[in-house]
Amino acid sequence: MTKSLILALLAFGALLQVESALQLAPPSVQRDANGVVTLQSTAPDATILYTLDGADPIEKSNPYLAPIDLSSGGTLKARVFSKLRKSKSEAVQATYEPLPGRQPLPSTVVPVTQDRSWPQYDWTTRHKLTSAAVMRSQPKILFIGDSITHFFGGEQFDSYPLHGKKVWEEYYTPRNAGNLGFGWDKTENVLWRLQHGAVDGISPKLIVMMIGTNNTGNCSAHDIAAGIEAIVQEFNKRLPESKILLLGIFPRGKKPDAPHRGKIAEVNRIISQLDGKQNVTFLDIGPKFLTPEGLITQDIMPGFLHPNEKGYRIWAEAIEPTVKKLLSEP
Repeated sequence: MTKSLILALLAFGALLQVESALQLAPPSVQRDANGVVTLQSTAPDATILYTLDGADPIEKSNPYLAPIDLSSGGTLKARVFSKLRKSKSEAVQATYEPLPGRQPLPSTVVPVTQDRSWPQYDWTTRHKLTSAAVMRSQPKILFIGDSITHFFGGEQFDSYPLHGKKVWEEYYTPRNAGNLGFGWDKTENVLWRLQHGAVDGISPKLIVMMIGTNNTGNCSAHDIAAGIEAIVQEFNKRLPESKILLLGIFPRGKKPDAPHRGKIAEVNRIISQLDGKQNVTFLDIGPKFLTPEGLITQDIMPGFLHPNEKGYRIWAEAIEPTVKKLLSEP
């Protein structure tokens, strides 16, 4: 062990001790006349984390990066955390009624940040880097979604393996494609990213979108579909000239009766009705990943959720005719 490494470890240990001894005050919470909530802390190098589901914030809760729109009401809980999130304040809670003319909304359509896999997955940094990257590269095709999309390919910003890299380089690098897939994202997290710079200053000809599997644990099919349609509407607002290839949520779980399979099928049935509307072409390629008996095999999805290289090739080949058509390619 080198002297510099020893010194670095000692410094880190000292920082942990300092953090553990910190006494942090809760953040201040204010909602303005438009229903927008602002959180503030006077603590230096502190992070404010919040929730909208009634749970007390923990170190993996939503980082406060911008004011929160609660014009449709809701319960917010927030805490101040030290830089390494080893110390925290007491939680503060505020419950708001909807403004006149507004109705309560499902969580799937209320834009929020997330840090579900912090510190291994740095969601905030990835948002900053990918937003800058697509602005710089001006992609012709833009992929957006969760980790299933993230691990497909494109520019790499972290150590997570891109299982579909070879397929991506074959099909999408020549077309100057960008990847805005984020691990653990739900519909509400994609909405937040779109409203906070993810697609500013770009004009892709085609958006390939697949999102919603991370919502299936605690959201109804109707609410998940509402979140997906809200994303479509956000794209129509921000990129009105871009065509959208909306993919059905991929099947997950080994067997046809696996948890979430039925809900995913219902979500796909609902969002299929967007086909031909709001710049959307809907395509459900889920059956391509299944055996005739409806099974997912490990040679395509080793964990019965994320594709490997073979699975990503199935994806690319399945959408290729539609991609060519939407791009007006020969």
